[in-house]
Amino acid sequence: MVHSPSELPVIPDPLRDHPVVPHDQWVAAREALLAQEKAFTRAKDDLTRQRRSLPWERVEKAYVFDAPSGRETLADLFDGRSQLVVYHFMFGPEMRMGCKHCSFWADHYDGPGLHLPYRDVSFVAISRTPLAQIEAFKQRMGWRFKWVSSGDTDFNYDLGVSFTSDELEQGTMVYNYEPTDAGGRDREGLSVFYQSPDGTVFHTYSCYARGIESLNGTYHFLDLVPKGRDENPDDPQSWVRHHDRYAPQG
Repeated sequence: MVHSPSELPVIPDPLRDHPVVPHDQWVAAREALLAQEKAFTRAKDDLTRQRRSLPWERVEKAYVFDAPSGRETLADLFDGRSQLVVYHFMFGPEMRMGCKHCSFWADHYDGPGLHLPYRDVSFVAISRTPLAQIEAFKQRMGWRFKWVSSGDTDFNYDLGVSFTSDELEQGTMVYNYEPTDAGGRDREGLSVFYQSPDGTVFHTYSCYARGIESLNGTYHFLDLVPKGRDENPDDPQSWVRHHDRYAPQG
């Protein structure tokens, strides 16, 4: 059915008729919001302290990964440092390329990688797909961060970001600490590990879904501008592409 212009739904424009006030009223409104921002920052600092206070669990399994320099254990991935951040990148053997949404996040990782080693932190991305596919996609995207393959190990499954065929068939997946339909064989996530001076490795933290949002600097920029993220609420990241697939900006 073809609708006449008068029958088409009216999409509200959040910027139309936006309040415009004199400078003194603008400053008053900004100061009121600033008080809330400071309260939010203090609450976030407290939450961060609680995160660091979480108990740890000892890593008992001997995971071995395929890395550009050869086979590496989880302990090897620390690269001589005591703290390790792992990004669980959605890239299974059945996929032609890495997930575009994980790629959106990964576009932010090379910058912190220049500084993290000087705070006793190593960073690595880990996916199930073979190393050759990782290396080819990494070269295409122009990334420099370390990225290894967990292959057929239990690592992804134990950390709650990959699911077996039986779990998929029976609907018994647990993601983000609750039973859910995870939507596929792999999901995104982040895990943190600590290695003690005697070489013991501990799992200290993991987060999933919107829990990884703090790693995405683009969203922090978008949250500052008048249109905000400007996403479809029913499909928030439908606009995201691999960065070499966006239409040229003129």
